[in-house]
Amino acid sequence: MTLAKIPFKERLRRRELIVGTWIKTPSYIATEVLAGTDLDVLCLDAEHAAFDRVTLDACVLACRANAMPVLVRVPSAAPDQVLNALDIGATGIVVPHVTSGSIAQAIANASLYGPGGRGYAGSSRAAHYTRKAMSEHLADAAAETTIIAQIEDRQAVEDIETIVAIPQIDCLFIGRADLAVAYGVDGPGAAVVVAAAERVCASARKAGKAVGMYLPDVAELPRWRALGASFYLLESDHTFLLRGASTLAARARSDTGTPHGK
Repeated sequence: MTLAKIPFKERLRRRELIVGTWIKTPSYIATEVLAGTDLDVLCLDAEHAAFDRVTLDACVLACRANAMPVLVRVPSAAPDQVLNALDIGATGIVVPHVTSGSIAQAIANASLYGPGGRGYAGSSRAAHYTRKAMSEHLADAAAETTIIAQIEDRQAVEDIETIVAIPQIDCLFIGRADLAVAYGVDGPGAAVVVAAAERVCASARKAGKAVGMYLPDVAELPRWRALGASFYLLESDHTFLLRGASTLAARARSDTGTPHGK
């Protein structure tokens, strides 16, 4: 089996190094451009960016057309948000503010088919618009649907052992910026935040779970990789635009000797 054919969920559970980025611009064209790169995954940020259902649908399609795994960070753990992201064909979901094992279990139930779980529709993109047999779709969904719980609250850190114990949760994604706010400190590098992240890594490692992170500086990656984190969503399409524009302007002015504003 080649790497390209290994489901994203399996790669994540194997704790392979996976590098992706956030999509903050609700544009299927921007998404399509990045879906054609060597990144491992894209994550559409429907929590903090202006995605509506139709735009989210188009961006998922752009990823699928390029065989790029695509996650959706849903606005909340509400079952309708989870259902929508998975029905339109997302590889999986990133769910913010998972603070307990019971919430993690409810998210797992809403994401997967079974008694009391995700509602079935054979007319969705995920089911190939009725062209996929129910038995095949159920099997594929069980094997491929990826569930990532975001750990970004003090309560989540304190209850981390019950969260990692939920078998259907594939990965814990540490949100250090939100943890900084939760602990009342001024940044993700604060000692209390780093200690909390290390605790999550240790609990996940003991339970055999994958850990994901956003890092403000990619130079931090080797340190967290050594602690067990294997999944990284780094920078974003906004970052690429801002850096590219700033670099271009600086180079052009440097080449002509023209200061900014002249």
